[in-house]
Amino acid sequence: MRFVSSRPVLFLAASALALSLAAPALAQEAAPEPAPDAASQDAPSQDVETHSEPNGDPVPHIIIADEPETPEEPKVTPIPAEWSPIPLDAHRNSAFGLYLAGRNALTSGESATGADYLARVYALTPEQPRVREQAFTAALLAGDLNEAGRIAPTDPEVSPVIVQAGRLVQAVQAYAGGDARRANALLIAAPVGEPHDRAGFYVQAWIAAAAGDWDRALAMPPADFDPVSNLVARGNRARLLEQRRRYDEADAEWRDLTSHALAGALFRLPYGEFLERRGRRDEALVQYDAAVTARTADRRVMEGRERVLSKARPPALVNYREGAAQALRTAADQMVAQRAYEFGAVYLRLAQNLAPSDNTQLLIGQTLIQGGIEPAGRAALAEVSEASPATYAAARVQMAISLAKVDRNDEALVELRRAASVRPDEAAVAYMLASQLLQMERHEEALELLNGPLLNTADQGFEVHFLRGAAYESLDRDTEAEAELWAALQMQPDNPTLLNYLGYLWVDTGSRVEEGAAMIARAHAADPKDGNIQDSLGWAQFRQGQYEAAVVNLEGAVDKEPANAEINDHLGDAYWAVGRQREAGFQWNRVLTLEVDDKRRAEVEAKLRDRLGQDPTGDKGIGSAGGAAD
Repeated sequence: MRFVSSRPVLFLAASALALSLAAPALAQEAAPEPAPDAASQDAPSQDVETHSEPNGDPVPHIIIADEPETPEEPKVTPIPAEWSPIPLDAHRNSAFGLYLAGRNALTSGESATGADYLARVYALTPEQPRVREQAFTAALLAGDLNEAGRIAPTDPEVSPVIVQAGRLVQAVQAYAGGDARRANALLIAAPVGEPHDRAGFYVQAWIAAAAGDWDRALAMPPADFDPVSNLVARGNRARLLEQRRRYDEADAEWRDLTSHALAGALFRLPYGEFLERRGRRDEALVQYDAAVTARTADRRVMEGRERVLSKARPPALVNYREGAAQALRTAADQMVAQRAYEFGAVYLRLAQNLAPSDNTQLLIGQTLIQGGIEPAGRAALAEVSEASPATYAAARVQMAISLAKVDRNDEALVELRRAASVRPDEAAVAYMLASQLLQMERHEEALELLNGPLLNTADQGFEVHFLRGAAYESLDRDTEAEAELWAALQMQPDNPTLLNYLGYLWVDTGSRVEEGAAMIARAHAADPKDGNIQDSLGWAQFRQGQYEAAVVNLEGAVDKEPANAEINDHLGDAYWAVGRQREAGFQWNRVLTLEVDDKRRAEVEAKLRDRLGQDPTGDKGIGSAGGAAD
């Protein structure tokens, strides 16, 4: 089948374009690199309060697991039955009720509400370590870092991973509150251990510098640090050497870092910026040009190169708070690369509290969504301001994708229109908007965008041809659809989605059945787990008179996509063709219980009437005349 209304098709090509909008997230997928200099960051936004989003989306309770790669479902310890009397708050709410309300709010995606309830439970039952642990992690999820720091667990029965997270939060929050000496003392008294030791070491250097403890600030990384973390820590050290005006040592550190065979490219930008500040523009240009030659240059490198050529003012050296925030963002990148999204989100929230920026706020939302905590992620994305149109648009696109995944399509469309309002000339936004319109069966509106000047260009990608072809096909403009799908296939000849889509069109219209069947067979070989493609394969066999083979493949497709009306309809036709009339009736009756368009409903009802003598609009249905009970 074509699966026009299926989410995988509409976002097949959108993924690449969406990533181009959300460029800050790409840093999380690559090897970690030092965060951008403060001079290139967005203007700081005001402090944010994460709002809950009341909806039915399932969301896991945030738990910092011992094994970040495979977080385990937390075991919930019930509130003890021996409490007598049961603790009550000033409003006579019981600890039992507040606890259950908090857990329910968290699993419903209302993170701020859940955190508030659990904090109230903890206030009533401070002797309960499990309640304290859950209140702490809920506060982190909701972004209430002050509360998380206040109640950070220290009990020996609590997981060491939680305890170490608490130490990190307490130290960073003390520094964020303006007390660098207290923060430094906390880290000296209780250094942050695994798995937060990297974040702890990165940030402690900046906190120590702010406290005037330069021996600690300029300490070399531990001998047991992994190679990448060692290099990142040395990059922080080079920046702090510059802060200390030990320029020769800083220069030597940067030169050694950029000479590294594999990771050297990560340090060309900060070294180039250092050279600019030292008035050594020609040497800075060498670093930027080397990045261009090696194809590792990003937007900031190109801006640095232009700055040197135009003899513009060099970027400012980051201050201690900005440096600490950069260090935490880098630690977050490393955690996200290991799929430890909860850790990454915590580090990013700490960074945002130190040096607020829309870019960091965007990363918080993206990281929560990557970790499956989508309501909290959307709440974070909603806090991104319009100060930077590109960042705001990226946040709105990410929100739209998240909303569309849970069939909140009208809301997704609103978010995409907001993105388009600030980036009216952005092709990627126009593409995502067209995708959403097609998903909502607003085909003509989608075509207006797809045929407009932003997308209908000489260098348009295969994904634009594909989406335009899908829109034409939905409007029964098969000739135009075929031309667009063929153009897309020439650009991506082995793409199983394109092979399936065009192949199905040829088979279903009967125009080129043999060629279409061969293309679908190639698609199935490339992606045998896709139920939609397997349906196409079975339908192609049906159209070629290979009914027994069609039954086998269509049964397999129904197993993979049991709620798909079209696939169930196809299986009914195949059963009828091989004389299995009762089973055919069952499948056709089942189609009428699923989400089905008016045209297919009428076709299926006609088959039930004409072939089986059933009245699908009357009292007879599944289980009668040719059907069987579901």
